[in-house]
Amino acid sequence: KAVKEGMLEKRSDGLLQLWKKKRCILTEEGLLLIPPKHPPPPQQQPAPPAEPAAKIKELHFSNMKTVDCVERKGKYVYFTVVMAEGKEIDFRCAQEQGWNAAITLQMVQYKNRQAILAVRSTRQKQQHLAAP
Repeated sequence: KAVKEGMLEKRSDGLLQLWKKKRCILTEEGLLLIPPKHPPPPQQQPAPPAEPAAKIKELHFSNMKTVDCVERKGKYVYFTVVMAEGKEIDFRCAQEQGWNAAITLQMVQYKNRQAILAVRSTRQKQQHLAAP
């Protein structure tokens, strides 16, 4: 389910590093980046064939290390999402939109849920081993 939806600008990887608008959907699992002309993903339906979905990029929290707020300049907040493999993805949005804070909050909540699950799993294994 969507926690936040709206437009974000992502810096392209190319030589010119142009800012491209992306429709973004923040969920409890990660951030979906959708080209602005792409139709919205269907709710609770099987995935469409690979061709249209290929343009949708998912930044999953399990692969995300940090969200760095780089700077506030003019009307924009510039921030970088650092992925586990070291890849950095630059974004910008209007200051009042608060995307960087929303992404950070969801990422921390996701990591906390994973840590709790890991502790529970370890405890269950220990109890299972200790049982006669």
